[in-house]
Amino acid sequence: MSRAREFADLAGSADAGGISGSNVIINGAFQCSQRGTSTTGGGFLVDRFELNINNTDNIAITQSQDSSGPSGFANSWKILATTAESAVAADERVRFRQNIEGQNLQQFAFGTSAAKSMTLSFYVKSNKTGTYAVNLEQDDASRVIGSTYTISSADTWEFKTITVGGDTSGTINDDNGAGLVVSWYLLAGSNYTATDNTSYGASADGKQAYGHSTTWGQGTNDNFFITGVQLEIGEQGTPFEHRSFADEMIRCQRYYQEVASGSCYFAGNGLGTTNIIVGIPLATSMRATPSVKQNGYTFHRSGNVNSSGANPSVSNFQYDIGRNAVGVRISGWASNNTDEVAYSVTPATEVLAFEAEL
Repeated sequence: MSRAREFADLAGSADAGGISGSNVIINGAFQCSQRGTSTTGGGFLVDRFELNINNTDNIAITQSQDSSGPSGFANSWKILATTAESAVAADERVRFRQNIEGQNLQQFAFGTSAAKSMTLSFYVKSNKTGTYAVNLEQDDASRVIGSTYTISSADTWEFKTITVGGDTSGTINDDNGAGLVVSWYLLAGSNYTATDNTSYGASADGKQAYGHSTTWGQGTNDNFFITGVQLEIGEQGTPFEHRSFADEMIRCQRYYQEVASGSCYFAGNGLGTTNIIVGIPLATSMRATPSVKQNGYTFHRSGNVNSSGANPSVSNFQYDIGRNAVGVRISGWASNNTDEVAYSVTPATEVLAFEAEL
């Protein structure tokens, strides 16, 4: 891409609401961590970033939202190996990733002759120097491209940029599914490092971490910090787009939101003789029909009759995307009246949340 073309693209972005708004990564400064500030093992902790730990034998990992970062950043994400992996088998891996909705990526014009280059940038720090792999995978087309970056100095914040060309043969659907998956590797067995991925091609296990050679995770207390993650159009990265905490939180709540913590009440009504619908307001509409995340809640109805059985379910007819409310159906009631008023109550130590992650 010529410099003139790149400036033209940036100017067009500015006219359309950019350059602020150019970053398609959500929570890249790790401001939001609705699920808590630390946890052991994989899964989600800081919003929108998922840690995967696959087929390992010994490694134990703690992840946390850390109150440190390079100049201009108050937070980062810390991944710590509290128990080392003694030997890395071919099928073992530790990676983290963010899935990005396809409808938020149409400006990249993949699958057309005007497909745009994109640049991934971030700050990183680790006690383990070496070469780390990252890849960008089109979920709709099952195509992937990858690259590497090097941490040169131990325990020192370093800024990294990775630029890849646009994919004229790719596909990113205009929908709420995963259009692009950005993955960073910390530990990778030979099954994931065998095949060159430096140009676009069909996804395969061997292309996931090509070029990865660091021994991260094979030492107790190996750590990894990251912040300032940005993915944008262009052959060069621009300064990180700092969004307000409120703006970032609303973006995160599209995928996960905690609606109650501690004792609380939500009004509802009977549905037939064995079900109760409890209406719960949401901060924003969610990406898709969410699942209910609750542990320890007790659901009551008038007359102090209660049930504390299995997690309730959310059905399509009870939640419409674009509406800021959800109806939770609680089943298993006996002799219910259709006009009976119901409430949901939680112990002070528990949380009720809804999840619609990609």
